[in-house]
Amino acid sequence: MQDWGSGEFALGRRALLAGLFASGALAVSGCATIGTMSYVEIVQRLLRHSTQRAFARLTEPDGFWDSAVARIDLPVLFGKPGTLAGAVLKSPAFREKLQHELNTLAEDGARRAAPVVAEAVRNIAITDALALIKGGKTAATTYLRQAMGPALVNAMIPELDQAMRLAENPILNQAISALSGVSITDAAHALALDADNAIWYEIGASEAEIRENPAATNDPVLIAGLKGL
Repeated sequence: MQDWGSGEFALGRRALLAGLFASGALAVSGCATIGTMSYVEIVQRLLRHSTQRAFARLTEPDGFWDSAVARIDLPVLFGKPGTLAGAVLKSPAFREKLQHELNTLAEDGARRAAPVVAEAVRNIAITDALALIKGGKTAATTYLRQAMGPALVNAMIPELDQAMRLAENPILNQAISALSGVSITDAAHALALDADNAIWYEIGASEAEIRENPAATNDPVLIAGLKGL
């Protein structure tokens, strides 16, 4: 991948994944301050700006599709063998149309996920904020994702299930019909899992951008807190 969704900050997708899924746990200790600023407040502001920026991008038309990190590949579900799958799902043109449709549907999932993430950012317990500030380009995103667990998947499944049924998209319906024993609910679950990953990739990309150029946030507390890191 050449850059993150906005093209403002060049960083490989593999590097982001390494940051988001780092095996080492972050140390936890007390809260500290820098001058009159709380490290906790700095992390909360970083997360707030990162998540707001990510969801603003993903909920635009073709937000997932146009993102360098969040475009969703066809879920594994659609590679499942079936009587008609070989004829339908092996067509490159059909697969691209299906992939685009699923990325479009994922925007509905992101709209449902956004307030869930915002609430988590407001209420997350941060016991070693300095470790998160110094922990790397996506350290805060990693921490938030670990704290939220499967919350986004659980929130998005019913939303995507309803969106798929209301869309009555012939491409999606044809693909599901080609798979033996697969329902719209199964497809919604599969898409929610992939959308969850995509959302966290975009949030991580946004965090990395903000760390690189905090001045773009116009947030004086965040700018001062990240200065020199």
